[in-house]
Amino acid sequence: MDLSEEKKYLVPLYMRFPLVIERGEGVYVFDEDGKKYLDFASGIAVNSLGYSHPKVVEAAVSQLKNLIHISNLYYNKPQIELAKKLVNLTGLDKVFFCNSGTEAVESALKFARRWGKIRGKYKFISTINSFHGRTLGSLSVTGQMKYQEPFRPLLDGVSFIRFGDQEELEERLKEGSYCGVILELIQGEGGINIARKEFLESVRSLCDRYNVLLIFDEVQTGIGRTGKMFAYQHFNITPDILTLAKGLGGGFPIGAAVIKEKVADALHYGDHASTFGGNPFVTKVARVVLDEVEKLLPQIERVGKFLDKTLREKLGSLDEVEEIRGIGLMYGIDVKSNARAICERCIKEGLLIITCGQNTLRIVPPLVIREEEVFEGIETLYKVLKEGG
Repeated sequence: MDLSEEKKYLVPLYMRFPLVIERGEGVYVFDEDGKKYLDFASGIAVNSLGYSHPKVVEAAVSQLKNLIHISNLYYNKPQIELAKKLVNLTGLDKVFFCNSGTEAVESALKFARRWGKIRGKYKFISTINSFHGRTLGSLSVTGQMKYQEPFRPLLDGVSFIRFGDQEELEERLKEGSYCGVILELIQGEGGINIARKEFLESVRSLCDRYNVLLIFDEVQTGIGRTGKMFAYQHFNITPDILTLAKGLGGGFPIGAAVIKEKVADALHYGDHASTFGGNPFVTKVARVVLDEVEKLLPQIERVGKFLDKTLREKLGSLDEVEEIRGIGLMYGIDVKSNARAICERCIKEGLLIITCGQNTLRIVPPLVIREEEVFEGIETLYKVLKEGG
């Protein structure tokens, strides 16, 4: 493939790794020359069941032959079945389907503002170092200046607190006019930073006290990534709005906002919509993904513990490694060298790994990965890091 054509025909928005991937199988992908790579990235935490999973392929092919899209002007059975499954899994009440994580966050922000409108509330609180998407609304609640600066001014009425600072949160809420607090339970793009249980308990309590909606952004952490179906289940704290995407479609584009009845009661016909959202093709596949991930949860928890143990035993003593943190199959490794350069060297050794920041490696493999494949990947990463990144 002539890589110069990418620069000629595509908008220059991506800093791609020098690799053309042709196909995938299980937890491996293959380039145009047939070279095999173990995938520790899974399409940025998207390919939850890996590649060419037989049940995903079967669901996709059967629905492709039957019906792909009809719009939301008509009912479709796969959409309703997936919504019912999500309601049962989350304990929330209603679902809105869209096409991506940033759209799911946009939906959450609109729903919160609609709910707050009759209460004289419109502002949001987010956290420093967070990432919630790239559209103007989701970007407005993203607490990283490098993403925001080129597009200012953004949505007004957004305040940022330090991740984990409940005292600062309460001081903000006392000011009034806030309709929502939006949080990642694990800051993904921010470096795999895990929230403290005490902080989340305090957030839930403060939102209840000041009559503010609590929004959990689980675009990356949802659908089994942490060893539970949703990361908030580790903390026994339920949000008012939950945003999902990435792993939900197993590679097909889908997003969802799952909301409590009190939020749904504030919405009216025409308040929000999505032409492609929840089409029968992607919802049929996503239902299969949910069923399969649900069965995988004990394995994800077991393999996640093995990943943690192996990372610390193999990499913990290396001079290049500063800190290892994570849960389930979502880990960050702080390194002294440039993380992207390490990723490029890993590619040469047959391992795909990605970054979340200049000096943090991110491990988010397919959820079907097994202990022996985890060990294979960590051995490769050890070799690269021992050689000095």
